[in-house]
Amino acid sequence: MKCIAVDDEPLALALLQDNIRQVPTLELIASCSTAMEALVVLNRQEVDLIFLDIQMPGLTGLQLLQSLSIRPMVILITAYEKYALEGFNLDVIDYLVKPVPFERFLKACNKAIDFYRLKKNVTGESHTWPEYFFVNAEYGLVKIVFSEIRMIEGLKDYLKIHLGETKPQIIRMSLKSIEEKLPPGKFFRIHKSYIIALSHVTAIRRNSVFLGGLELPLSDLYKDDLMREIGQGTK
Repeated sequence: MKCIAVDDEPLALALLQDNIRQVPTLELIASCSTAMEALVVLNRQEVDLIFLDIQMPGLTGLQLLQSLSIRPMVILITAYEKYALEGFNLDVIDYLVKPVPFERFLKACNKAIDFYRLKKNVTGESHTWPEYFFVNAEYGLVKIVFSEIRMIEGLKDYLKIHLGETKPQIIRMSLKSIEEKLPPGKFFRIHKSYIIALSHVTAIRRNSVFLGGLELPLSDLYKDDLMREIGQGTK
C-alpha cells in the first residue's frame, strides 16, 4: 500500500518513517511536515493510507480530512486524546496516542491492510465496501443501510436494528452473524447484547456508552478493547 507520513515534529516524523519501513506491506512515498504539503502530494498521486498528526500549524490534520472529497484510509497519530471521537466520525481506520508502542502501531497497520484487501477482488480490481445489505424481515427482504444504523440489540434469537429516523427492524439472526456483515472499523460490540455505531457515540463514562440521550451498558469484557479502538488504551 502506498502511504504518506504527516507530522510537524521532526523526531516524531522520523520515528513514524522508521516504523512504516518495518512493515513490508507499506510503501512510504512521501513525508510531510505540514498538512498543506500533504495536500499537494494527495493532489499529484494516488495514496492508499495517510499517517496523520492532528495539531499542526496552519491547517490541522482534521481540517485536512474535512477538505478532501475522496479520502484515503487514515490512521491518526497524535499526542491529544480528546479528538478520538471526532476522528472516528471522519471514518478513520485507527487513532493512536503518542508515544505509540510498535506493537500498537502494527495492529493499526494490520487493520488498514485488512480493509485494503477487502476492497480488492481476486483479480486485483478495486471495489468499495457495500453501503447496505438485505435481511429477512416483514415476510420479505428489507434493505439495511449501514450509515443509518445507530445500534443493534440482541434479543435472544432475534436482533433489533435501530435505524435513526425510521422504525427499528427485528430480524432472526445472532449478533455474531451480523458482526460478519458490518464494515470493519465502523461498529463495535460493547456488551453481550449490544453493537453500536462508533459514529453515533457522543460520550463514554465509566461503564456506559452514550448515543445522544441513550445510555447503554459497557461490559468489562469489551471496555479495554473499546478504549483502545478510540485511542484511549495503552495498546
